[in-house]
Amino acid sequence: MTTRRDRIVAALTGAFAPTRLSVVDESHLHEGHGGWRESGETHFRVAIAAPAFAGKTRLARHRMVNETLAPEFAAGLHALAIEAGEA
Repeated sequence: MTTRRDRIVAALTGAFAPTRLSVVDESHLHEGHGGWRESGETHFRVAIAAPAFAGKTRLARHRMVNETLAPEFAAGLHALAIEAGEA
């Protein structure tokens, strides 16, 4: 069984071929807050750098990441902090 973190890494790697990628589960920091579940895997922080982001605004980069991870949001991902930059 794959974890949500593994699926996020696979989706972002497949979509953007990043030169840098960090995916951290921060669910434990949001205990008791909206969207939190005892099982975790609800709140993540992503830092990604990829050539695909070249010339894109911060908003465009965030939209690209969010669109790529739409299936995870539909499956229970509640929050995603994104740091996206050019490679």
